[in-house]
Amino acid sequence: MSLRVVFMGTPDFAVGTLMELLAAGHEVALVVTQPDKPKGRGKAVGYSPVKECALSHGIEVYQPKKIREADCIAYIKSISPDIIVVAAFGQILPAELLNLPRFGCVNVHASLLPKYRGAAPIQWAIINGDAVAGVTTMRMDAGLDTGDMIEKSILTLAEDETGGSLFERLAKEGAKLCAHTIQEIENGTAVYTKQDESEATHVGMISKQMGNIDWEMPAAQIERLIRGLNPWPSAYTKLDGKTLKIWRAKVESGGDKRDAGKVISVGKKELKAQTGDGILSLLEVQLEGRKRMEIEAFLRGYEVAEGTVFS
Repeated sequence: MSLRVVFMGTPDFAVGTLMELLAAGHEVALVVTQPDKPKGRGKAVGYSPVKECALSHGIEVYQPKKIREADCIAYIKSISPDIIVVAAFGQILPAELLNLPRFGCVNVHASLLPKYRGAAPIQWAIINGDAVAGVTTMRMDAGLDTGDMIEKSILTLAEDETGGSLFERLAKEGAKLCAHTIQEIENGTAVYTKQDESEATHVGMISKQMGNIDWEMPAAQIERLIRGLNPWPSAYTKLDGKTLKIWRAKVESGGDKRDAGKVISVGKKELKAQTGDGILSLLEVQLEGRKRMEIEAFLRGYEVAEGTVFS
């Protein structure tokens, strides 16, 4: 049976879910996404990835500034959806919409709920050094990621996992899981499990300032920060007054924490810095105004002396 769907989503993460709904034969009657925003240096107005996908498939796109406004609610009611599917939409739905469809509102959340409720679960899973991450489908309620869980999919994190690679993996996994969940709901076989509030954790938005490396932190923690914030907003430090982004690094033991932030070893193919616990060997960097490059290539064109202090 084909369901009449209103889909709500904005970034790349949500595109795969929209595509899976279409592939499953559901009627996506309306796509709701965030308003267009200026992008790039020229500040030209750009479409969200979900809007681009919807338009390429001839689906009507609706872009309310505030989904809670009465006219927005009335318009979505006029669509008469059987179900509302939400994936990284960016706004909280009011009760009038949550209670509108006969099959309710289903959300695709990129964490193993109740862990990492909130805006940036993917990056935090890496930053915190988790061994696994995952995606959860849930029946939405009035809270922030607090609704009853329906299904979960678990992925093991690779040692070199980045925010970008995990984003792509969870987007694909979430899309498949959502399609299966909707089938279960249609069949009347979906199982709804309440979240254990005692295990709930919350994570906030990722900001550019988070990438500013504190060299007093342990090397392992800095290395996870580098991977978690790759590709955005990236981890960085200051070298000779210029921003140096660090894209990849390796943790080594040893050193003296009193030298935290100091370059303690430079060779043709290596640059090592002391941290509050252990040494960080930089593998791939990007100096302000230059291209991203392996450390060997960087050192061929830029001289860094031992004893230099990152700020």
